[in-house]
Amino acid sequence: MDNETLKLRPRAYLDPVRQLLLEPSLRRAVVLLGPRRVGKTILIRHLIADLLKSGVNAQRIVYVEMDHPLLHGQSLDSLIQQIETVAPDGEGARYLFFDEIQSHKDWEKHLKPLVDHRPDLRILVSGSAAAALKRQSTESGAGRFTDFLLPPLTFSEYLDLREEPAAIREEYHNRYVLDDITLLNEQFVDYVNYGGYPELALSAVVRSNPERFVKSDIVDKVLLRDLPQLYGIKDIQELNSLFTLLAFNTAEEVSFEQLSQRSGVGKQTIQKYIEYLEAAFLIQRVFRVDQDGRRYQRERNFKVYLTNSAMYTGLFGARKPDEAEFGHLVETALFAQRFHEGARLNYARWGSQDSEVDLVESSQFLKPTGALEIKWSDRYVDKPESLKGLMRFISKNRLPLAWASTRSRFGKKDVDGAEVRQWPAAVLAFHYGASAVRGRLADFDAQVSGFTG
Repeated sequence: MDNETLKLRPRAYLDPVRQLLLEPSLRRAVVLLGPRRVGKTILIRHLIADLLKSGVNAQRIVYVEMDHPLLHGQSLDSLIQQIETVAPDGEGARYLFFDEIQSHKDWEKHLKPLVDHRPDLRILVSGSAAAALKRQSTESGAGRFTDFLLPPLTFSEYLDLREEPAAIREEYHNRYVLDDITLLNEQFVDYVNYGGYPELALSAVVRSNPERFVKSDIVDKVLLRDLPQLYGIKDIQELNSLFTLLAFNTAEEVSFEQLSQRSGVGKQTIQKYIEYLEAAFLIQRVFRVDQDGRRYQRERNFKVYLTNSAMYTGLFGARKPDEAEFGHLVETALFAQRFHEGARLNYARWGSQDSEVDLVESSQFLKPTGALEIKWSDRYVDKPESLKGLMRFISKNRLPLAWASTRSRFGKKDVDGAEVRQWPAAVLAFHYGASAVRGRLADFDAQVSGFTG
């Protein structure tokens, strides 16, 4: 066991994953999903360390790194047979951990009989091409697999794992005490540039060369290996060029026509590649709605966000808070907190140039329930009515409350019966991130109760 790994504080999701693994009545394998380097392997190692501390015999624990070169070409069936000889039957549960399982074809078909016929086995598999894995586990293993998505670090997790001085703290549910906005903004700038990946956030060595960590260890492995293996992509350079273009334009509106002209790749191919990049959790599309919050029937434009703003640093270098690009990274970071909270997000644009809203949240019936305009500036605090698109949207949809981010100031104003609250982007990021973690844990408790009740 890697002692350096175990020195890292476990993420908040360790307890729910442990409960899924250890609960005998579930009779399901756990599928731990998420992008590369968000801490799936670290979480598995923490689980193994906990098992050993609780007295489980090490011979009853098997960890397999499935993308190891020595395992290429070996079937999962034969691997499991070898495991049987190394870890023979006996009293009590046995624990199998298969890391980066997507590198093996039809993994779910091989694991399904084990789940069905071996109640003594506790199985956890992990993989980076999250959407593809989720599709496979849902279609081929109905009732046999439980998916658990591990997202990049939220801002609140980042501060907790780094044990930063408490510039902000949650006094009780959704009530915060802000002690030092200057310090919090420094921490937020650091998070925007480096914070989504635990190793990049916590290791000075890794942070000294983020380009190597992000590009070589994350982007290249996904673009050059994972996606070509999963989807049979032949022209890897096309895929890489498109991703680089999308990453550089994170938080901006694009279209298939525009992307085709700028990349030289056909529109149909671009559409497929974007779906693949979403499956690997590198990007996320957000679709446009009109002033009533309705999707356009023939909409060609959409926004693309990196799922983790630290990817931008790895590709193009860190940005200072006064650089023009930093505003897009702030929007990317705030989007990521809300997206991982499970919010249904679109953006609104209609009519004139001033008629747009950065993020619109909708109910399950697609009715607008919230609006957020993202600024990295304090210039609108005293004149929120200058946020014309936001004002028009909340008036049209009769929203009682809307939000706008600032750089360092708070503001609140009633405009035509609606309350517009302006909070620093760092405070909003902390709030959204804390809510995302809390919501995920609450959803998990409800899910487990449903399984075991």
